[in-house]
Amino acid sequence: MILVVIILAALCLAYANGANDNLKGVATLLGSGTTNYRGAVVWATVTTLLGSLTAVFLAGTLLKSFSGKGLVADHLVADPSYGAAVALGAGLTVLLATRLGMPISTTHSLVGALVGAGWAAGSTIDVARLGQGFFVPLLLSPPLAILATVACYVMFRGARRRLGVVEQTCFCVGKQVIETVPVLNNGAAFQRVEQLSVSLGDSVTCQNRYQGKLLGIEAAAVLDRLHYLSSGMVCYARGLNDTPKIAAVLLLAQLSGFGSTALVGLAIAAGGVFSARKVAETMSQKITSMNHGQGFAANLVTGLIVIGASRLGLPVSTTHVSCGSLFGIGAVTGQGHPSMIGKILGAWVITLPVAAVWGAIGYWVLKQA
Repeated sequence: MILVVIILAALCLAYANGANDNLKGVATLLGSGTTNYRGAVVWATVTTLLGSLTAVFLAGTLLKSFSGKGLVADHLVADPSYGAAVALGAGLTVLLATRLGMPISTTHSLVGALVGAGWAAGSTIDVARLGQGFFVPLLLSPPLAILATVACYVMFRGARRRLGVVEQTCFCVGKQVIETVPVLNNGAAFQRVEQLSVSLGDSVTCQNRYQGKLLGIEAAAVLDRLHYLSSGMVCYARGLNDTPKIAAVLLLAQLSGFGSTALVGLAIAAGGVFSARKVAETMSQKITSMNHGQGFAANLVTGLIVIGASRLGLPVSTTHVSCGSLFGIGAVTGQGHPSMIGKILGAWVITLPVAAVWGAIGYWVLKQA
């Protein structure tokens, strides 16, 4: 029975991870108007799944790190109740954040649940390992992403201008509904009050594009293709980085490394397809406005940092890195939304203690059952 609980808990966590994380890689495609929601979901699902399946070959260090070995007592690592409690604690935390549309870190949730369930079991916690192996990468990755994105975008902008590629700004003219009023006493019919709407700049319908050529090819077409590739790279990196962290729980159910990662990868894909819209809207529209070039720069930095961290076995959060990149774009363009950025940072702060509480409760309940 406990093995069934472990598998279900891990799949719940994987689904929650997909719902909260899958569309973060393609958020810039949505925010810049490069594609619609359906196209973003398809691209994110395919590339994330490829990353998940590749994880078994390239991310063995992460698979071991998130078993809890070295962080809590050795006998606890092999305890199925502990593994199930960790998965439940992290999964419930991520599901709650997804419901609220807040992009949080599955990595952070797992760390909190590992510690909370360990405390509930009466185990000592290796504080030094917790700090060096988990907290340092998690704390340093957002500012690194901000600085790298600012530098990358400034460099790309300078190169674009030297090559004679300029931004196009459009006027959007049309009718805008400003009021809907009832025309009968019982409110059975309504009248639309409209006014002529003229807007200048970058919005959902007015997108900044680039005019000019690179090696004889239209710059806008080249940038769109590069933007898709960079988004795919971020999703691939996320699947590569997150899947082994969740699959580590399934090792307690005696599943093989490949079987664990494949099963987790499918659950992550399902979460992204069915439950990712709220977080996608937050990431694509509520952090900062962006054009195609800015979205490409943010994705490129995110992908490079996450892939590099996965190869080195560093448990960075794709959420922290991708949000950090968007914070960087907002800082350099002056179009960031401070209130939403503040809410996201607040959600990050409480993620670990909330996951720790859920992990502790999960362990206590499973031990009583």
